[in-house]
Amino acid sequence: MLVAVAVGCSVEQLPKVETFTEADDPVALTNEQQAAWEHVGKRLNGAWACADSHYSRSIVPEVSKVEVMPIVAWKGERASAQLLLWTAEGADGVRCEVKEFRSENATLPASIAQTHFVRYTIADERFKTHKGTTLQPDMLDSLTHFDISARTVRPVWLLITVPQDATEGIYKSELVISHNGGGKIKLPLTLEVQKHTLATPDKWSYHLDLWQHPTSVARAYGLELWSDAHFEALIPIMTRLANAGQKVITTTLNKDPWNHQCYDAYEDMIKWTLKKDGSWTYDYTIFDRVVETMMSVGINKMINCYSMVPWNCELHYMDEAKGEMITVKAEPGTPIFPEMWKPFLLDFSKHLAAKGWLSITNIAMDERGPEAMDAAVKVLEECAPEMGFAIADMHKSYRRYLNIRDVCVLQTQPADLGDIKMRREQGFNTTFYVCCAPSYPNTFTHSHPYEAELLGWYGLSCDYDGMLRWAYNSWAADPQIDSRFGNWTSGDTYMVYPHNRSSIRFERMIDGIEVAEKVRALRKAGVDISEVEKVLEKIRATNVNDHKQPWQQITAEAREALNAVSRK
Repeated sequence: MLVAVAVGCSVEQLPKVETFTEADDPVALTNEQQAAWEHVGKRLNGAWACADSHYSRSIVPEVSKVEVMPIVAWKGERASAQLLLWTAEGADGVRCEVKEFRSENATLPASIAQTHFVRYTIADERFKTHKGTTLQPDMLDSLTHFDISARTVRPVWLLITVPQDATEGIYKSELVISHNGGGKIKLPLTLEVQKHTLATPDKWSYHLDLWQHPTSVARAYGLELWSDAHFEALIPIMTRLANAGQKVITTTLNKDPWNHQCYDAYEDMIKWTLKKDGSWTYDYTIFDRVVETMMSVGINKMINCYSMVPWNCELHYMDEAKGEMITVKAEPGTPIFPEMWKPFLLDFSKHLAAKGWLSITNIAMDERGPEAMDAAVKVLEECAPEMGFAIADMHKSYRRYLNIRDVCVLQTQPADLGDIKMRREQGFNTTFYVCCAPSYPNTFTHSHPYEAELLGWYGLSCDYDGMLRWAYNSWAADPQIDSRFGNWTSGDTYMVYPHNRSSIRFERMIDGIEVAEKVRALRKAGVDISEVEKVLEKIRATNVNDHKQPWQQITAEAREALNAVSRK
């Protein structure tokens, strides 16, 4: 265990940190675990830790003996590492500073590195959903300094963004931890910048689709829905999503298409009005501003509109004659279904054409059955054939139609390789999705960090074009305190936190996306990546949902193989 000794130098006294108080640890310590703190000593301790693992806030950590953290990255890549701080008596005003990066013939500024104190949130017990609770590290805080309580562990997440114009080579740096009255801890690291360059996220081919929830932002920030302040608040958090390579804008057509499955209902983006003369009008003001806001941050490949078949099949509109909102049930295959949807689709397609968005807009369905899809496709093809379909598909419905531009299959119901290739030749993409299922691998708050990267390797092994996850920011009541909501597994409804704070699982998901981009770039360049292909074959041949397989080891093996071939 690497423990740096504090030296007796003067340190600037910082004010007490003002922040939220984390939940108490629901898991009681054993006598042995409590006694371990008696042997920690008075000083703040620090050491590098494994970025693939979670560490308890309450238990004295067992960390590796790695004295120098080796980090390997392409030019333009974002890389992660983790360190742990722990103290028996507490330490106030803890700060982390990364020094300049120096190689034999080049220098990179310290500003390419960021450190984030990791915060703990309540989560479900793994594989025993809702039968027990744990405390899991997840949120990457934006605080510049932090007060660490007695007998606690505090992870720190290190993010390094390598400039695209960086000089190839091995750089040395160190991370310096200081605190009020306690001296400094120095943890050395190396950064191997490889000769290859990763494209910027806006040029990634990986088709990422994390569903956005603007209403949740308004509630969490205490802002008026659809106000100027609300749209301004969306920009930073959606820019973070764009920087992960997001391709799709999530929009709604009418009433909440998921029947309020989240803490916050999806509010209308298009207002439907039945005029006194029996004609229909549609107000696209909010829809347009949502799309324009998302496009302004670089998310512009697709607009997926939910849904012609919402989960409860309900639509609502303002009846001008009655002066009230009317809710109707428009089930596919019933007479009211085309009666409601035909006039809308005709008007909507004209509006999209005028905005220049028609060719990138899809009517999107979420896990709807073949019969419902048949009825919706029939009406769409009759009224707006220029629009496409998108579907999160657990019925292999994509095989029934030719116009589904954006097909995403449940991870446990994989698409056939031949279908994926055929659709790619047609200019269509095929992805996979995880949501409340499967239990493993996934990106829940109790999931191992490496699982998020493993999803990237899995998708690559199956030749998918990318992945979907049903919620980017459908926040629970207070996600930084408690990540659970309803019947969903903890963290299922979101991957980032209010006020534009990232998470361990979001950053590790990006690691998996970068993996896919790097492998595809090497294939295109004709580099011999046979060692990587061997690991991909192992992943493809093994049941990825079997958590008893050594997936952490396999993921590390794949990572090392990619680093090795990238040195060629």
